[in-house]
Amino acid sequence: MKKLLRLSLFSTLLVALFGCKHLEKLDSSQSRLPERPNILWIVAEDLSPIIPPYGDHTVETPYLSRLAEEAVRYTNVFSTSGVCAPSRAAIATGMYQNRIGAQHMRTTSVIDEGPKGLVPYEAVPPPHMKMQSQYFREAGYYTTNNAKEDYQFRKPATAWDDSSPKAHWRNRDHGQPFFAVFNLGITHESQVWRQADNPSLVSKDLDVPVPPYLPSTDIALDDIRQVYSNIVSMDKQVGTILNQLEEDGLVEDTIIFFYSDHGGPLPRQKRLLYDSGIQVPLIIRFPNKWRAGEADDQLISFVDFKSTTLSLAGIRPPSYSDGRAFLGKFVETPPRNYIHAAADRFDNEYDTIRAVRDSRFKYLRNYNLDKAYYLPLPYREQMPIMQELLRLNEQGKLNPIQEQWFRQQKPLEELFDVENDPHELQNLAEDPAYSDKLNELRTELDSWLSGFEDLGFKPEEELIKKLWPEGIQPITKAPSMFLKNGEVQISSDTPGANIAFQVIPLGGALEDNWRVYTGPFKLRPANRLIAVAHRIGYLPSDQVEFVKD
Repeated sequence: MKKLLRLSLFSTLLVALFGCKHLEKLDSSQSRLPERPNILWIVAEDLSPIIPPYGDHTVETPYLSRLAEEAVRYTNVFSTSGVCAPSRAAIATGMYQNRIGAQHMRTTSVIDEGPKGLVPYEAVPPPHMKMQSQYFREAGYYTTNNAKEDYQFRKPATAWDDSSPKAHWRNRDHGQPFFAVFNLGITHESQVWRQADNPSLVSKDLDVPVPPYLPSTDIALDDIRQVYSNIVSMDKQVGTILNQLEEDGLVEDTIIFFYSDHGGPLPRQKRLLYDSGIQVPLIIRFPNKWRAGEADDQLISFVDFKSTTLSLAGIRPPSYSDGRAFLGKFVETPPRNYIHAAADRFDNEYDTIRAVRDSRFKYLRNYNLDKAYYLPLPYREQMPIMQELLRLNEQGKLNPIQEQWFRQQKPLEELFDVENDPHELQNLAEDPAYSDKLNELRTELDSWLSGFEDLGFKPEEELIKKLWPEGIQPITKAPSMFLKNGEVQISSDTPGANIAFQVIPLGGALEDNWRVYTGPFKLRPANRLIAVAHRIGYLPSDQVEFVKD
């Protein structure tokens, strides 16, 4: 009994010691940050962790490599989908895309890219959901986005000070803290074929790694080399942004994020829930090179980005977020045990898949068992390596690993040991040795899906009617404005409506930039007050004018 008591006390001491050290680290992270740090996001497209900071030295990336030397490399970071628009919706809202109706690729342009008969529509998050940039604006930050949006809904006027190809922190008032996003499109899937006629930034004989599920023909190698050439180009763009930050003397006042919007651009990467489709690099440089050179292997999901970025700026994250803050003043413990991901419609093809992953194993549940793994997408088939795969498959010249993607049916469940099988080629779901892990991840997926209504399981026509009654987009109710105690108050009867306004002299013209209404304010005589209300997913209201006598 005494021995058990001693062991118990020792265990308690270890837990207390670990907890204290952990809290020390969290407290240290906050004390080492500026009170109101600038936040800079540099976002690549369609990029797996195939850059030197993550061990792939096929090409040199001097700017990213230097950034990583001064930063923390996060090694287990995952998008919530293998394609951009659903993933970007999750980042902007802090909510899983299949919870808010943003799970299908490009809901706002289905006429061009989706099945016939669908109308374009917007995701409709719950009332009071605000884009993370709006929280920064309300806290006095200057917010910019250059320039891709793709949120699955129209941004409200309250979202950004500037979202355009000219957006830059340099346009802010002197001394104002900023949250700036730069989106770099050169690594996008389309650039594999669109850059093919331009001079390559790599040798035509460059030795490139070829994933086992892709062929090694000359055509395939050329496309893979183009991927690396685009990475070299992207690194130069990163360098331009970092050099501007240095020129402005802002490096040590800024927290710098580098990440990509989902995994790689090649066949059997983009759109899929294998790690090749959802695992991304994430490099975060803190002021004064705090934790420089460290690798952090905690599990991180895109739904964590909103809470974490706000937390780093000392802004309390909203309670509705599906994510957790893994850094900053409002860091949440303990770390994640799992990340979750979803696949739904891609262009004109539906293939519902849900996934859960821990630090070593990935579990996939397929809902369309009669569908082939490979689904024809005209956009992807512009890529020569995709055309090569199709040609070799038709001729029966693919090896057994490469043939896997062309199987005509899927099992209900798949389980992969991603540590020993990083390309996820050996399904362990029916191996009795892994039954405990299978049950664990199956249960975790059920638990995740039971936490909200997964809108990916609704036929898309029904989904549109759920989001927009009878398929008609609701309109945000126009704002009401009135004077009380000498101050103007603005409100809208639509729950969750964001209100933007401008104050302009009589006879003055309306500007592009709108201010965010956060509370009553005084209005000088001979000024016009113009206001608009907009709940995300709804149409914005008409503009309303108020003039003080």
